[in-house]
Amino acid sequence: MSDNPLIRLDATDLPADAIEVGRIADAWGVKGWFKVLAYSAAPEALFSSRRWYLQPAEKGARHFEGTRLLRIKEAKEHSDSIVATAHDVPDRDTAEALRGARVFVPRTSFPTAAQDEYYWVDLIGLEVVNREGVGLGSVRELLSTGPQTVLVLEYAADDGKTQERMIPFVAAFVDAVDLPGRRITVDWQPDY
Repeated sequence: MSDNPLIRLDATDLPADAIEVGRIADAWGVKGWFKVLAYSAAPEALFSSRRWYLQPAEKGARHFEGTRLLRIKEAKEHSDSIVATAHDVPDRDTAEALRGARVFVPRTSFPTAAQDEYYWVDLIGLEVVNREGVGLGSVRELLSTGPQTVLVLEYAADDGKTQERMIPFVAAFVDAVDLPGRRITVDWQPDY
């Protein structure tokens, strides 16, 4: 019999729509609670989902292999962090064995975004065109610069090399976001 407390967690497949939303930082207290580092400043997906999918840390100690299902009892904000407790994590030792695990949540578990609000993950890969229909590139990532978010686009320059273009994701420049059509229309020129 293994002395690894994570054998209690069911092995499973990662859902096709799984999004990595954070990682487990450490045990918290003595009753099996653990601290979670969310990748988002507004981690609603962690609070709305009762089924988290764990994968081992990319670096450091690996206490399990493959994907494990973590059934969440409660997740809440505490001070400046998030803490959670789960079924099958009865004590501090088990919570410590989770340290470094990557947390995934199915995209279908995310709360519905309000009108004119978007999850960053939904914008990645969208084509960006200006009002004249000129292609400016596709969204590679988004950056939070404090007061605003910036779209980071990737496009092929005339010499064939991949270039980067940044456009503030604000109403002054973004005319429309068409998620089903996978397109963002902006008031922006290629030579800006």
